[in-house]
Amino acid sequence: MTEDTHTGIDDFYAKRIKEIHPRKIKLCPSTMSIKEVARQMAHEKTSCIFVVGKEGDIQGYVTDITLRDKVIAQEVPVNAPVGEIMDSPIVYLDQEAFVYEALILMFQTKTRYLLIKSNEDFVGMVSRNKILTEPSNSPFLFIQSVKQASTKEELRKKWLQVPALVYRLIQRGVRSEIVNQIISTIADTISLQVIENVLREKGPAPAAFVFFTLGSEGRMEQTLKTDQDNAIIYEDKANEQREKVRAYFLEFAAEVSQRLHDIGFSFCEGGFMAKNPKWTHSLSHWKKNYESWFTESSPETVRTYATFFDCRAIYGDISLLDSLKAYMADQLKHPLERFFFNMTQNALQFDPQLTWLKNIRTFKVENEEVFDIKKAMSPMVEVIRIYALSEGIFETNTGRRLKLLTQKGVFDEITSQELYQAYYYLMELRLERQAWRIIKKRKSPENYIPVEKLTKVQVATIRETFKVIKDLQLKIKIQFTKSF
Repeated sequence: MTEDTHTGIDDFYAKRIKEIHPRKIKLCPSTMSIKEVARQMAHEKTSCIFVVGKEGDIQGYVTDITLRDKVIAQEVPVNAPVGEIMDSPIVYLDQEAFVYEALILMFQTKTRYLLIKSNEDFVGMVSRNKILTEPSNSPFLFIQSVKQASTKEELRKKWLQVPALVYRLIQRGVRSEIVNQIISTIADTISLQVIENVLREKGPAPAAFVFFTLGSEGRMEQTLKTDQDNAIIYEDKANEQREKVRAYFLEFAAEVSQRLHDIGFSFCEGGFMAKNPKWTHSLSHWKKNYESWFTESSPETVRTYATFFDCRAIYGDISLLDSLKAYMADQLKHPLERFFFNMTQNALQFDPQLTWLKNIRTFKVENEEVFDIKKAMSPMVEVIRIYALSEGIFETNTGRRLKLLTQKGVFDEITSQELYQAYYYLMELRLERQAWRIIKKRKSPENYIPVEKLTKVQVATIRETFKVIKDLQLKIKIQFTKSF
């Protein structure tokens, strides 16, 4: 059976972690010697063992690679306690999560082993190799091949293969939410390879830092029409080191951005890239940025900087971004009526008024009547982001934000399902059109949907989808603009 006719793919994307029978967790105390741990691993025929502290809590893990890189290569005495060389942090997921979510998390965190939780207890572990032996996992095998690509040319070839992969997944009926995450994970993997290559060439960074993405990539909603949206936070240093540290990271960011551009991730026209000196700064400077966006809010700042509230770390010291988000959480405790008013005004700019088929405003591109599907979707992104911030939710993905808001009672179950289905229906249409344009027309992807090529069913669905958008805009208008 060929890859294109494989019918088991739906099973893979519907399968939960508990269904693949996680293995029993192998444990050792942090005080045990490295030699004894190696003997235990050999006896139990395991390539991973988790390390527990005095209180019995899991603090880290040791793998075959740990022993190679941290013991043999560094000539660490084998009588030393294993706690001194263990890897951390541990990565875990609930047993009710989907298998594909586990794989995506593993690729994002660069871990080969995942702990599985049930309620608050760890109940097993699963390896990346085990999941990759499951049927219908071709996108993840492709991601694995991206990890093995080492040069800029190889990575560019991999990125050029993504539209065909996306088109196959959409045609097979894989949900657009999953396809978004696959594209984003591939983009993350390419970025990681680029960052690590540049670090090897430039030498170690002079300070801890985190490289993070923004916008659609930050939300894990990347499409095939994409540019770079990224930034860098580095730790604060003493005055005498500041200029040296800053110079390093600006040079580093410029090289990373150039290589990503050469691979196929275009420079951001708005300049929202780490290579822009405005978006590579110390943690204290970033905190001042966010404070000013909150307290000195204007319609212009909201339009310009809203994308920075969709930030997600992909490389480096994640605690720096966590610290920034904790600071954001403190800022959100203050009265911010003007901030939310301006964000709401921005979300109300798209007006799905009735011109084409009494529903969608259109214009002509390449002699075709089209509508801009990205602009049609943006109110849902922005409104759900506003509600998330108002509730102190720092999840970035639109679908997961919506689920968390529903749990908090901001949306009822029916409204939540309508929003979810509307958003991801438009996303599927958007992805399919972009992939088709690249593969069939050999043209660059766009966010324009030709109205004459839509079926009657698609027209009816889009009409209902726009009603959902209008109702959502009315809800937020009532809640966040009534006092102005």
